[in-house]
Amino acid sequence: MKKQVLVTGGTGYIGSHTVVELQTNGYEVIIADNLSNSRIEVLEGIKNITGIEPLFEKLDLSIPCEARKIFEKYPNINSIIHFAASKAVGESVGEPLKYYANNLNSLINILSLMREFNVQNIVFSSSCTVYGQPEKLPVTEQTERQEAESPYGNTKTICEDIIRDSVKAYDGINAIALRYFNPIGSHPTAYIGELPNGVPNNLIPFLTQTVIGMREKLSVFGDDYPTKDGSCIRDYINVVDLAKAHVVSIERLIENKQKSRCEYFNIGTGEGYSVLEIINSFEKATGEKVPYEITGRREGDITEIYADTSYANEELGWKAEKSLEDTLASAWEWQKRIVN
Repeated sequence: MKKQVLVTGGTGYIGSHTVVELQTNGYEVIIADNLSNSRIEVLEGIKNITGIEPLFEKLDLSIPCEARKIFEKYPNINSIIHFAASKAVGESVGEPLKYYANNLNSLINILSLMREFNVQNIVFSSSCTVYGQPEKLPVTEQTERQEAESPYGNTKTICEDIIRDSVKAYDGINAIALRYFNPIGSHPTAYIGELPNGVPNNLIPFLTQTVIGMREKLSVFGDDYPTKDGSCIRDYINVVDLAKAHVVSIERLIENKQKSRCEYFNIGTGEGYSVLEIINSFEKATGEKVPYEITGRREGDITEIYADTSYANEELGWKAEKSLEDTLASAWEWQKRIVN
């Protein structure tokens, strides 16, 4: 029998790419998603790539009775990858209760049901936001977490603590938290990519929608940061590279290769690029001009962050492989396909 993995938020951007990598590696995938920030058509894109349409359940994991349904229907779930969460930094500043209710309750429900149904392994979708504005770069897994700059970031910190305490208290749960940096790009087939509902909150989909004419211009939030060109710096990782990190993490859990029952890994490239550098790289990779304007700083943004990925490289046997320009070109191919 194939190893059965529950992927919460599996029709989302990172979730869908992870489903593809899991299926490619022989896993049977069940997706649970309420489609609040994704579309059902993603299932067709996954099938076009792998030849397999994943099992899908539309439900809200923040509601206990809804979450229970999936564990009752699929008693052979071996492991869980938990993506499902509200994730827009800016929105979380204005709607903190929405973020705390959704992001914390969904995780608590899943951990409770893991205990009840004897599911041992969970990979948690964490974030470099747990480091806040770090005092020293690059950040390692031992970098002290700072006070979050947004309610979204704070939910990731709290969720990590909930997982840590649960693993400590309950013998049957093992966990890996992957602290992502900034996922960008699309699958090379252009069958799946980043397609948020409504106005994008992330840089690359807003950029590509601007270039293709859906938006008037891209806003660069601030050019007065203490960086090389005044714009914020981030570590941008190809979403397929990121998805592959989840597969090796699941395998590490299943094969009991952990050094401790709750582990943390930085998943990035180890390089920081400014927003203006991303714009220039996109123009170089695609030959397209990006209309943009400099605006005021956005609340909740930090100045600069990028990863030290050596621990993940050594322990997981994983590393980011795709170049920035190839990644940006893939995002543009996806944008052209979904519009044309």
